Parts: sequence; C-alpha cells; structure tokens
Amino acid sequence: MWDYTEKVKDHFINPRNVGEIKNPDGVGEVGSLACGDALKLTFKLDKDGRIADAKFKTFGCASAIASSSVLTELIKGKTLDEAAKVTNKDIADYLGGLPEQKMHCSVMGREALEAAIENYQTGGKIKHELKGRVVCTCFGVTKNEIERVIMENDLTTVEEVTNYCKAGGGCGGCKGEIEKIIQRLQGDKIKESATKAVRKKGKLTNIQKIQMIQEAINEQIRPALRSHGGNIELIDVDGDKVIVAFRGMCAQCKLTEFTMKDVVEARLREFVSESLYVEEETDSTQQPHEHRG
Repeated sequence: MWDYTEKVKDHFINPRNVGEIKNPDGVGEVGSLACGDALKLTFKLDKDGRIADAKFKTFGCASAIASSSVLTELIKGKTLDEAAKVTNKDIADYLGGLPEQKMHCSVMGREALEAAIENYQTGGKIKHELKGRVVCTCFGVTKNEIERVIMENDLTTVEEVTNYCKAGGGCGGCKGEIEKIIQRLQGDKIKESATKAVRKKGKLTNIQKIQMIQEAINEQIRPALRSHGGNIELIDVDGDKVIVAFRGMCAQCKLTEFTMKDVVEARLREFVSESLYVEEETDSTQQPHEHRG
C-alpha cells in the first residue's frame, strides 16, 4: 500500500474542481487510457486575463486525482505567464510529497497545463504534441521530456526517470538510451556522488586512491592549468603524499607553490581524500617510479 500524505488523501477523497468547463478558453489533454493515465484540463479566463476557473477529468490512481485537483487550485487567479511557471515539483510539494513511483502523476499535471495554455495561444489550431524524438515507444515519451524531468528534478538513475515520466517502465528496451542521456546531463554529479560515497565507506585501497587522484587531475585540475598554457603530471603516490611535476608555463611560474597548495592539493582533498598532501618532484625523486601505497 502506498504511503500517502494527509493532503494527498484529502484531495483524492474530496477532489476540487472536477468536471469540464463549457466553452473553455484553453483545453489540455495528455496521457492515454492505453498507458494507464489520462488527464483533461480546461480553464476559463476573466476580463483581466487571469484564470477564473479550472476543472479536470482524469483516469488514474489516487496520486493522479490528487495532483490534478491541486493543479487547478494552484493556477486559479494566475495569469497564463504565472501559471506556466508552475512545475511538477510545485504540485508534489503542495501535497507534502508523493511516493517516488507516483511522481509521474505530477509531471502529467504540468504537461496538461502546458497543453491547455498552448491550446489557448494557438486558438486550438495546433494539436499539442511533446517535442522531440520518441525514446520510449511503450509510453510515447520523447527525448526532450526525459531531458526535462532529469534537469528539473535532478534525477541520476533510470529508475528515477521511470518514476517521473514512465520511460523505461514497459519493455525496458530504451533503458540503455536513458542511461546515456543521464550520463550526458548529470555525468559530473554522478561521479562526484560516487566519490563521496567511496570516501564515506572508509579507507581507500591503493588502487582506488590512485585511480581517483588521476581522475581528479584529468577532470578538475589539468583543464584549469591548460587554460593558462600549463600542465601537470602525476609522478608518484606514496601513502597520502602525492608527487607531481608541473609542465609548460607552470614549470616556469613563480606561483607554483601557490598553485600546488591552493589548486592541486585543494582539489585532491575535495574529490579524493582530505588526508592527501602534494609535493613537487625534486632531483631526489627523479627516478623510475611505480605507484605505491
């Protein structure tokens, strides 16, 4: 059984604004019975261009009914520009949260609102369609919609994307492409989360430490140095001591000590381990090296 908040239960048992407005100014229809959820939203504007009334009809679960009910309450009294700023997160937050597996109901509400506004603005001449190439053929979810729910809701897994827009919840054939979209949009954040997770678990193995140091140099440090004509090379790792050599303009720079401590060491402590410290290669360290712990 789903763990619903009291507000969800209230808007499910006592939904507001159920029905359909006669001669509406805007009509938005999204979803389909074949997909399991469908929503029709209608609104009427007053003489000042504000939404005087809004009603909904939906075929769906308790979350779909509650989300639709809240949506009509949120947009009443707003101009179309103001209403267009209502997000699926606003709907879920108003309800005190929704089960993760039901977040797609709040997204459906936002889509219906956009469709109704578009219907008004075009005089009903253009049928609302989600823009972009269809990625999930089972539920008709486009690449644009997947990208939008990822960015608006800070999603980092395929399961989360499925919860928010159903993509990947059918045959599963599109999960690989969804994963690629997530990696492209959230790659840096995923790596950072993974790094923090490893650090929280405890002591790093030598291999983990070396790999993470090299990744931090490649992705966080070297690009900054190259922008000023410099470069850096990882020479050795000895316990918590990281030995590096500066190349290019950095090798001749009088601020090398500053760069080593305030850039290189600071980034390695942030992305790898707070116990690391950095030293520059000297004549005594210029010998055949092997990474050791």
